[in-house]
Parts: sequence; structure tokens; C-alpha cells
Amino acid sequence: METNYDSALERSISEIVSVMKGRGVSDEDISLIRDAFDFARAAHDGQTRKTGQPYIIHPVAVAAIVAEELELGTAPVIAAFLHDVVEDTDHTIDEIRERYGEDVAFLVDTVTKRKKEKYAQSLQIDNFKQMLESINYDIRALLLKLADRLHNMRTLSSMRVDKQMKIAGETDFFFAPLANRLGLYHIKCELEDLSFKYRCPREYASVEKQLSAYRESEEARIGTFSSGIEEVLKEHHIDSHIQVVFRPPYSSWKKMAATGGDFQHIEGKYYIRIIFKNPYPLSEKDMSLKIYSLLSDIFKEKPGSVTNYIDNPKENGYQSFHVKFLSGEGVWEEVHISSERMFRNNKLGCSAERTEDTVALWIEKFKSRLKDMAMHVGEIGFMEGVTSSFYNDDIMVFTPEGKGVILPKNSTALDFAFEIHSQLGAKAQYARINGVMSSIKTVLHRGDCVTIVEDDCVKVQQQWLDYVCTYKAKRYIRTVLAHREDNHIRRCRKCLPLPGDDVVGFKGQDGLVTVHRRNCQQAVSQASQYADSIVDVSFEENPDNLYPVKFSLTAVDRYHLLSDLIEVIADRMHFSMDSLEVNTKDYIVSCVIKLRLHSINELTEAVECLSRIQGVEEVQYQNISNL
Repeated sequence: METNYDSALERSISEIVSVMKGRGVSDEDISLIRDAFDFARAAHDGQTRKTGQPYIIHPVAVAAIVAEELELGTAPVIAAFLHDVVEDTDHTIDEIRERYGEDVAFLVDTVTKRKKEKYAQSLQIDNFKQMLESINYDIRALLLKLADRLHNMRTLSSMRVDKQMKIAGETDFFFAPLANRLGLYHIKCELEDLSFKYRCPREYASVEKQLSAYRESEEARIGTFSSGIEEVLKEHHIDSHIQVVFRPPYSSWKKMAATGGDFQHIEGKYYIRIIFKNPYPLSEKDMSLKIYSLLSDIFKEKPGSVTNYIDNPKENGYQSFHVKFLSGEGVWEEVHISSERMFRNNKLGCSAERTEDTVALWIEKFKSRLKDMAMHVGEIGFMEGVTSSFYNDDIMVFTPEGKGVILPKNSTALDFAFEIHSQLGAKAQYARINGVMSSIKTVLHRGDCVTIVEDDCVKVQQQWLDYVCTYKAKRYIRTVLAHREDNHIRRCRKCLPLPGDDVVGFKGQDGLVTVHRRNCQQAVSQASQYADSIVDVSFEENPDNLYPVKFSLTAVDRYHLLSDLIEVIADRMHFSMDSLEVNTKDYIVSCVIKLRLHSINELTEAVECLSRIQGVEEVQYQNISNL
């Protein structure tokens, strides 16, 4: 590790200056940037980080992210150097305003935490509200805060475990989704991955190891397919380059959690990106379609796999053309086709080609929803409203008249009804999705055409809260129900941890401690807003306590398969089964077993033993609350 901080800092400043000069920044602005560094260095003199490094290392790193990764202008770079000066030293906003102007002062003031004797909800939530409500048609303040958080996450290893959980929880619950909504996909992915690494170190290490092994084992096969694409494009004189992009551990873990499957059986561990150069005589869409046409002449296309984000960009501005082709080895390969302009804009999000027109609509929607949430803050949590409204991947569905409605991914027909009108949601009886009668609880997909059928006899139900994800729907339902469900349990009902899991505890106002798995979204939400409620908790195995688990097995039928399963469970592992359901069709056996376990170690052992039984192809499990 380099201990000569002066030379390291000078190299960092030189790189920042070089990047800014390369973008045409004037000599006068370069002087201001250097002056801001000198000012910050003097202000933080004597202060150190948890690593023992001089504190100035942090603002310089944030300025580098702002200049090099976000490609912002002079004022945000200067503000990055100064973003902790007011909060951590005796210098004031007025000093910064007088020395560097109103623009820099506004940015620094927006990211400076307000110290109060009493907070409306919590210190964390008040800071989030201050940041969001101060954007004032200027997203640069949010980008500056994201850069600050990104460097903090990159250096989180020096913090205590409880601080890691607090900061990682905030990051996963608020900052990573914010980066996604602003179109900063690479920052979103890194924040999610780092949060996962510190919240759930054991699971992170396991997925990372499997991903590394998979990458090594499949490298030759993927390279062969990529080379085939490259040859086709070269043959037709298309100037482009190919990238193989492996998704990070968190992405794989999320798919495993969503499907209940293991690493080997999830899709989308990687994708192949084709980036063609601008300009071409053809439009970007026509060029993308030409590449698609050439490849589909060579490779078989998976029916229904095309997604056209060029004509229908995501709400965060993402554009590309997605399709899946069958490789020579019989694997469906995911391919993304983009122009250089699309690729750059997809990376920089709202900071690319930023004009008043490109951000005004987003800001207006954001501000109107914040105002609405402020009026109903007693009915639904502020942060829950923000995250459900803005921080999910989105889909577009349509009314029968062809009007597009943007909803968060995993929204249901009930969400759609409330988005159209609250009274329609309150009276929704059933839906017709693409002409087919469906439950209002049905999850919608991009492009669905939805009709809601209402009936005056329908009443808002408590269970609806489990089938909506939009702020508007949740607020209305909770307003009607006019109460919140009490929670007197020690074990989180959502994640259902087992002894031996990586867990975190939260002390409630009633004095009871609720135990969550550390990857539980409720725990992440709680840690991001009420970090003071986190307590050290030991959730150890107790021979008197058993917890229900449901196993789902897929196997090839054979003589004695069922007796082997029972032998492993009852005789070898000494578990008592509560139920066993077996279905055989075309020599494929589907088996559901419900039993009770003491700990995560027994669960892991059970999965391993069942997986080793001859003919068993896949073992999935699910913690359940009762049998």
C-alpha cells in the first residue's frame, strides 16, 4: 500500500484535470478546480478516515467519480471536493458561496446533512427527504450524492459490522434503486453488489465462487459463439465490437431467490453486447434491425424473445434491442444490440445529453409524488412511497384504447386499476388481460392490454396489500383499512430465518426483537431508515425448536426412487416428514416434501443428501411459516 499520500493525491488531481481539459473546460475553471482541492485539503487537515488515511482521500475520490465516471461539469467537480467541508469543519456555506459561486454552494448545501434536536421521523429519513426535495430541477445534486455513496461503499471494509449493515441497507434500499431510475446501470449494479457483499458475506462468497467457476468453464463456448457473431458482422462490413458481460453476484442471487432454484438452473448469468459505431446512413433502429436480420439468418431465434427498447425506452431512458439466439451447443444466448450513442447514454443515464426537456418530465412527476406523500405521511411511510413509486424496473401496459400506463415491474392488475383511478381499484372484481379473464392479483408483463371489470359489491380487502406494489394502491388500501397490522412475532414472517443464518435483529417499541435474515428486504428497509433499532442478536440452534421447510424435487423415475428418498430423510437424517406428495409424468417425478428442521446447517445437509440420490436433477426449498 502506498504511504506517500502527497504524490498519490497529486496524481489523482492531475488525472481529474486531464479529463476535464479533454472535455474542453477553460483554464479559468481548471484553476477553480485546483483551488477547491487546496481549500478542501486545508479544511480537512488533521482528519482521518477509519482506514487511517487522510480524510482528503475521500473527497478527491468522489471528485474523480464525478469527473471521470459521471462526466459532469466544473461546478459538480468543485462541489465534490467540498461536499463534507460544511458538515465536518468550521467553514460555512456562505464562505463557499462567496468563493465559488451560488451554483457550487447549492450543490454542497443539498448534500450537507442537517443537524436537528428532533427529527420528523429519523435522521436517515430526514436526510433522504432533504436531498430529494432540494433537487430544484437539478439532478446534479443527486448524482453528487451517488458518487459520495459509491466511494463509501468501495471502502466499507474498514467499518464495524453494525455500521456496514446500516450503510449497506441504505444503499440497497435507496441509493442503488435511485441510480437505476436515473439510468446509471453500472453504478446501480456496483452499489447492489457491494451492499450484498457486506450484508450477506457468506451468500456473496458462495455465489461469487460459483460464478467464477461457471465463467471459467463456459469461456470457450461463449467465445466461439461471440466469434461467430463477429465474423458475420465483419463479412457485411459493419464496424462494431462485441462484449461478453457477466452479471454480478447479486444479480444471480436475486434470480435464485426469486425462483427458488440453484445457481446452475437460473438464466441470464451473462449477455453478449453488440455495439455498432455511429454514424451510419441507416437510422439506429434500422441498423439494429439489419444486424438482427443478419444474425437470425445464421442462428435460430427464440420465439418471443425480441424486446425493442429503441422505440419503447425504459422510463430511465435505456435503449437497446434484445433478442435470444441458439448457439451451436444448444444454449439460448441473450444478445443486446446498441449504437455507441445508446451505449454511452445507457451508461451515463440522465447525465448524458442532459437538457431541460430530457429531465423536466421526470422531475415534475417526482416532485408531484413527493408532495402527495408529504400530505399522507401518516398513512404510508415516506421511504416506502418513494421506493415503490420510482425505484423499480418499469413495464408499460395498455388500456383497451391504447393508452400506455407505466408501472413498476411485478405490478398486478390491481395496481393497474388503482393507477387508472382509485375508485376503479376499490371496486375491481376481475380483469381481462389480452382478452383472457384473469384474477386482479395476476402479475402483468410488458405489453399486456388490460381491462378492469368492477362491481359495487367488491370491498377493499386486507390481503390486497400482498398483491400491490405501487405507492398509490398501497396508500388507498391502507387509508380504507385505517389500521396497520400488528406484529408480535420474534421471527420475520417474510424471510423466516433459521438458526445459523446470517441474521440481524431490530428492537420494536414493545421491547421485542424481530430477527431477520440479513438479505431480507424488510431488514434492508428497516436498517436504511431506523438504524438505531439494530441490536446484536444470537439466533442459535435449540434442540426443542423445529422450523417447517418445504422441499421440491425433480427427478428421473426409477425403481426404488421413493424408498431411497424416505431412507435418506427418515433413516439417515432422522427427520420426521409431515407430508409427501409425488407426481410422475413421462418418467419425470415431481416431489414435494414438508418437514421440520433445527437449523440452516441441517437444511444445507438435507439439500446435499437429497441432491446425491441417483436420478435427482434439482432440489429447491422454501422456508414456510406453518404446515
